[in-house]
Amino acid sequence: MARIVVTGAAGFIGSHLCEALLDRGDAVVAIDNLRTGSMANIAHLRDRNFEFIRHDVTRYIDVEGQVDFILHFASPASPVDYLELPIQTLKVGSLGTHNALGLAKAKGAKFLIASTSEVYGDPLVHPQTESYWGNVNPIGPRGVYDEAKRFAEAITLAYHRYHGLDTRIVRIFNTYGPRMRLHDGRAVPAFMSQALRGEDVTIFGDGTQTRSFQFISDLVDGILKLMEAPTNDPVNIGNPHEVSIREIAEIIVRLVNSKSKLVVRPLPVDDPKQRQPDITRARTLLGWEPKVGLEEGLQKTVGYFRAKVEAGL
Repeated sequence: MARIVVTGAAGFIGSHLCEALLDRGDAVVAIDNLRTGSMANIAHLRDRNFEFIRHDVTRYIDVEGQVDFILHFASPASPVDYLELPIQTLKVGSLGTHNALGLAKAKGAKFLIASTSEVYGDPLVHPQTESYWGNVNPIGPRGVYDEAKRFAEAITLAYHRYHGLDTRIVRIFNTYGPRMRLHDGRAVPAFMSQALRGEDVTIFGDGTQTRSFQFISDLVDGILKLMEAPTNDPVNIGNPHEVSIREIAEIIVRLVNSKSKLVVRPLPVDDPKQRQPDITRARTLLGWEPKVGLEEGLQKTVGYFRAKVEAGL
């Protein structure tokens, strides 16, 4: 049994990760300031080998006792969040990552940082391989998130090279599933909540921009495999099946049997035109690839969002 610290543990991805770690027999120390996370996401874990610490990781992190692994997932992660919280987003990517790495160094623990496909910006290479350096506007409104994650990768590898820390970097592509917030601002929760309410489904731009969506269980499986892999280089974890934003909106409207109409709004600044992972490295190093198809995953997600909408949340 390992004792594992998870930052951002009450968030969408963090909560699923905590659950998976507990299921395999690990002890989990969960850290979250609940700025974008929710205790509802982890309430069902409290009677297990699970400890929760409410703490802002931009301040010094102290965890008593043995720590074997640190999974640093604390960060605002949707455009709604990081446009509302630009300074906090930059601070958690820089100060928060520095503090989490400091804890790993003090404890002799392995370390994994949650990075993102946003490090590729609006890519000029398609699909995106880990060797691509990206096309990011550092002073645009999305730059606070993109550059925070790029810095987080840089300091993680600096700790690896200078201090000999055993580190991992996962570049996460669009992920969806239960426990996302209705007003998250990302495509799946936005489309699903609008369609379930019978409202117009809002598409930004003409809807031809593409994304690659993976179900949360596939992402968690990839992260668990990466924790054990003998690599310190970044690894893309995402579903290479590429769909247009208009297409996924139409699928969701059909799945929930909604009469919602699609309406078009202007595309936000620096919104990527296409996003698709090259997962050759994940297949080769981890023996990983996604198993859950898009419609199957959306079907598994509908019930969660339907319950939230019916509860008026």
